[in-house]
Amino acid sequence: MTDQTEYTPPKVWTWDAESGGRFANINRPVAGATHDKELPVGKHPFQLYSLATPNGVKVTVLFEELLAAGHTGAEYDAWIINIMDGDQFGSDFVAINPNSKIPAMMDRSGDTPQRVFESASIMLHLAEKFDAFIPKDPGQRTEMLSWLFWQMGSAPYLGGGFGHFYAYAPHKDEYAINRFTMEAKRQLDVLDRHLADNEWMAGEYSIADMAIWAWYGQLVLGRLYNAAEFLDVTSYKHVLAWAERIDARPAVKRGRMVNRAFGDDLSMQLHERHDASDFDTKTQDKLQTEDASD
Repeated sequence: MTDQTEYTPPKVWTWDAESGGRFANINRPVAGATHDKELPVGKHPFQLYSLATPNGVKVTVLFEELLAAGHTGAEYDAWIINIMDGDQFGSDFVAINPNSKIPAMMDRSGDTPQRVFESASIMLHLAEKFDAFIPKDPGQRTEMLSWLFWQMGSAPYLGGGFGHFYAYAPHKDEYAINRFTMEAKRQLDVLDRHLADNEWMAGEYSIADMAIWAWYGQLVLGRLYNAAEFLDVTSYKHVLAWAERIDARPAVKRGRMVNRAFGDDLSMQLHERHDASDFDTKTQDKLQTEDASD
């Protein structure tokens, strides 16, 4: 075990300094808006304010799957929220999601605009509205909901636990990395055992697959935390095969692109999405080429 100075917690914790690490500038122990900022509103029924983190990808994948399945009423505008700049603390965003986390959505398809926040809540709202990607069989529907909420309860240990201490913390803490690596691998084993006997999480491709894939599928495909080798992800062969099946879906590729503002592949970055044609004309590689030719 690495030698470290023993920390003695005070009787009452106070916030007197940034904690360090990649996200220190946006972490604080209070909620609420820090500044006034109006959010844009496009022409479609659904207004999504997000970023292509795993939680954001869940929702954009679902939107693109709905449209691919012929649900034209699912057209949406996707606006980027730059969390490193603190966009999530703007007044309009906090009015939609008081927890200041992406994704957040306004559903303007009815007489009264409806705010929806938390990624699983948004997914359920959309899937139920369009009666799609939720099994009709009552038993499979319950199984699907169990796995959807498994993801919501488990992924914080993968992201805020393993991902933070392995990739983002200001120093490498052996105890913390070992603790959350053990849990991340246990979760992968849970999935691998289930997928050994099941093609999909709940009898058919559903929002549970999309939600779990955004985290664990991308993890085993080597897209999260640069940790694939460390976690020996190829040993979870059933998870990997399932992840590759989902990754091959055209709607999933499009969903990964929406609100993406990071990575070396500019062709995979579509900062805003307002029309299906944007995937062919508005990705960052296309926009930079246009700018260079002006």
